[in-house]
Amino acid sequence: RWLVSLFFLCAPHALGQDSPAKATLSDDAGHESSADESPEFLDSYRATATKKWQQAIGALDQRNASEENPADAILFIGSSSIRRWDSMATDMAPYRTIQRGYGGAKYSDLAVFATRLIQPHQYRALVSFVGNDVSGKPEDHTTDEVERLVRYVIDVSHKHQPHAPVLLIEVTPTEKRFEVWPRIRDVNARLREIALSTPNTYFIATAGHFLDPTGYPRSELFVEDRLHLNSDGYQLWSDLIRRRLDEVIRATAEFEARRTTESESDQSSPPSRR
Repeated sequence: RWLVSLFFLCAPHALGQDSPAKATLSDDAGHESSADESPEFLDSYRATATKKWQQAIGALDQRNASEENPADAILFIGSSSIRRWDSMATDMAPYRTIQRGYGGAKYSDLAVFATRLIQPHQYRALVSFVGNDVSGKPEDHTTDEVERLVRYVIDVSHKHQPHAPVLLIEVTPTEKRFEVWPRIRDVNARLREIALSTPNTYFIATAGHFLDPTGYPRSELFVEDRLHLNSDGYQLWSDLIRRRLDEVIRATAEFEARRTTESESDQSSPPSRR
């Protein structure tokens, strides 16, 4: 046991520990959810999320029911940058992908719908990108709110698939929202802290690659709305995501192999005479 703990301390990011999978039950809409009830703090977001996104999430429910996906795929969830990523399957090869994004997502509604987005799937890793919690509007979320919501989404994934790593993509700097970039940067810093303090959770740093030498967003990587990526932007984004995913998958495989070897060695060792 002390060897496993030492590994967690020495690794660049902590890897997950075993935890039993939770049973599921049906929620009010007839969809399976965690046996642990949704925390009360989500109640303040539920009505708004349901009114705005029920139709979009319902469409994803239909895809979940009709599509068959391999158990070793990478599940991508989040906002419009995930939904609009038409070249995802090609860009992320050789990884196979499950694309479950919807436009305008915030972590508040992603948390409300987390079980419906996550639990229908088996996956090798979960990757999340949500870029709308801070946009310069009165209803923006605080950094503390974002942290609470993100930790809940991670918990849903880890309870569903304890061995599958969760990767949080940094929020991209854009011209359209550059006035609130300092606040978005605070959110990114908190996402990094969450990844560093949560087993089997990782941060994908991307923001610096989308800034020019003066620290301003690179307009050549975005479409005309100055918010969403163009094909060059997606190519850069996917390269960064795939590179980090490679590192995480390799580290996870090495850890699991080491743990298996240690377990087999313990079983084959003669009993102590003490």
